[in-house]
Amino acid sequence: MSSSLEKSRARSPSASSTRLSDEKARIVRTENVDEDVEKRLTHEVYNAHVDVSGVDERKLLRKLDLALVPWLSFLYLLSFLDRTSIGNAKLYGLEQDLHISDTQYNIALTIFFFSYSVFEVPSNVFLKRLRPSTVQGLVHNYGGLLGMRWMLGLFEAGLFPGVNYYLSCWYKRSEFGIRAAVFFSAATVSGAFGGLLAAAISNMDGIGGKPAWAWIFILEGLLTVIAGAMSFWIIQDFPDTAKFLTEAERTVVIRRLQEDDQFSAAGEKLKWKYIWQSLLDWKTWLGMLLYMGSDGPLYAFSLFLPSIINELGYTATPANLLTVPVYVVACGMTCLVGWYADKKGQRGYLNMFNCCVGAAGYIILIASRNAGLSYFGVYLAACGIYPNIPNTIAWVSNNVEGSYKRSVTLAMVISFGNINGAVSSNVYRARDKPWYTLGHGIVLMYIGIGFICSVLFMVLLKRENAKRDRGERDEIIEGVNDNNTDLAKNGTFASVVDAKREKGDAWSGYRYTI
Repeated sequence: MSSSLEKSRARSPSASSTRLSDEKARIVRTENVDEDVEKRLTHEVYNAHVDVSGVDERKLLRKLDLALVPWLSFLYLLSFLDRTSIGNAKLYGLEQDLHISDTQYNIALTIFFFSYSVFEVPSNVFLKRLRPSTVQGLVHNYGGLLGMRWMLGLFEAGLFPGVNYYLSCWYKRSEFGIRAAVFFSAATVSGAFGGLLAAAISNMDGIGGKPAWAWIFILEGLLTVIAGAMSFWIIQDFPDTAKFLTEAERTVVIRRLQEDDQFSAAGEKLKWKYIWQSLLDWKTWLGMLLYMGSDGPLYAFSLFLPSIINELGYTATPANLLTVPVYVVACGMTCLVGWYADKKGQRGYLNMFNCCVGAAGYIILIASRNAGLSYFGVYLAACGIYPNIPNTIAWVSNNVEGSYKRSVTLAMVISFGNINGAVSSNVYRARDKPWYTLGHGIVLMYIGIGFICSVLFMVLLKRENAKRDRGERDEIIEGVNDNNTDLAKNGTFASVVDAKREKGDAWSGYRYTI
């Protein structure tokens, strides 16, 4: 009878979706299974009484995009602007006015990442009413700067992991990548916008007795405070309770997710076992190393790009302006990779390709002693680093099922990646000017780790899919194959529906994204 269950599973991942299609998993058809058993094996239909014939799925998807993605991306733009504006401010006399050394400046960068990382896992609130970034412009000494950087990390901790988890609860896995890419591309836009804004604000130097760097903090932070307050009226609820959707639209959203093997889409009660499932899953721990290989380079690049360009012979304002086209190109590349990954489903191969592009950029930066060539290397580095952030998050998210399990896994992965910002923010030392060979070498090492972990993640996922294709992960379904004691180790369930809910992505019919 085990063969009847094998018929209900997809044999191999398709180009657009590498997991079992619901149509194949929904009903086990065999002449030896009676009607009652077949009903128990049938996938439950969410809100079966609701008529959804009038809902146009394409229009609904556009409605979701307009309601969710733009504002969340704008919030992340401001968030990233707050944390990286110190790199722009440095060019306008921050160190000299606060009488701090290069080492103290690096410590101020580092302290942000400790509070930011520590509070990401327990944080389930992704919007904040206030940010302390405005207050950074009012500090007068080193201690004040450290205190404000710590608070900035604390208040921003929930935004990035929270929003990625939130978006994953709205879209199919073959749709999530481009949305994550657009959301994260706000970081690249903030880099371009930050350079332009810093150059413009620098003209306020001396107004109100404050230097240019202080005005950069004050004005950029004030915008974030206003946006944070507005978010209470703009951010939508989760699909099952969203007020901007009709009941029919909510039903379609949840059914789409369930057809994509997101079994917990209709709601899931908090159980400790779901938390333990995340902590004991090898994908969580390897995903942390995988994301580290992307996030470490990201912060090193974004915090020090103005300084790197400055050391190539450009003064403060031209150096900030020259960062703009770099971020524009990175933004385009990020969205292109996100779109292609959703279309083709080859996230692992794209990760490896991006790592090679980023590595080429840093090899040029290490070897070059020509400003023009080094500036070209910066473009390659950006095009390799930025697309890997949302692609890695989408890849990990695609391979974790269960609302609470996915929320914990994403928080741990992102938190561990961000703590590496504390390392990478200290690798560009003043004594290594103007070529920063040590800093570039360490970032290259991070990229190498990302490449190796991408290969390992892909190999292990392929191996697990193959085991499921061979039936090695089959569960015992009562009334169908309960005489097959060899499968007892995989669990015994009343129906396929129960197996899906209890086991999540460990269910034998689930196929991992490669």
